Amino acid sequence: MKEEYLKWYSHNLSKEIEMLVFGHAGHPVIIFPSTKGRYHESKDFKLIESAQWFIDQGLVKIYCPDSIDAYSWYNKDIHPADRVKNHIWYDKFVREEIVDAIRHNHGIPKVAVSGASFGGFHAANFAFRHPEVVSHLFSMSGAYDVRSFMDGYYDDNVYFNNPVDFLPNNNHPELWNMNIVLGAGEWDICLEANQQLSGILNDKGINHWFDLRRWAKHDWPLWRDMFPHYLSLIHK
Repeated sequence: MKEEYLKWYSHNLSKEIEMLVFGHAGHPVIIFPSTKGRYHESKDFKLIESAQWFIDQGLVKIYCPDSIDAYSWYNKDIHPADRVKNHIWYDKFVREEIVDAIRHNHGIPKVAVSGASFGGFHAANFAFRHPEVVSHLFSMSGAYDVRSFMDGYYDDNVYFNNPVDFLPNNNHPELWNMNIVLGAGEWDICLEANQQLSGILNDKGINHWFDLRRWAKHDWPLWRDMFPHYLSLIHK
């Protein structure tokens, strides 16, 4: 399995950023790390290993960028308005420096996005904000309401980065062309969050799969089971 380490200075984030890339060919899949996770998290917790067959077959190429959660949502040292502004810079970084670069290099219009736990928030938020560049959304035990990070503060930037708020009013036509999977375990701390988001999608008539896994909790063994299953759907 080909593995590539990348490091560059992000003009959007004004800091150096790191990323691992796995594979030599195939549909590009971006994995967002979980809470304050680093670019090597998916490798460390064997999520990449669970997908090795698809990578080795050249069916997918997986991109694992850093998060900046410690500077945005989880940064209690700055005002909530600045937390969400920092996340908007991250969103811009992902769109311009990763997604647009992948689209150009692969010669394709859309990429897949995925993530577990808070990575599921990142994947869903990015997909619903930019449906014109996202082919597949695979959220594993995600949470989709960031108001708990805002200490009661609310503005338009929070609204447009809070999927449970902005998605009901988002009518971008490409939302109905996206392949969406929301996965959660029966004993998952984020089960209710996924039921809520599934309900919003149902109300909008957006086709998706709500994948409820019996006797499973919010942890890496569940996500290692889910991830290769979801990747198998890309080429169907």
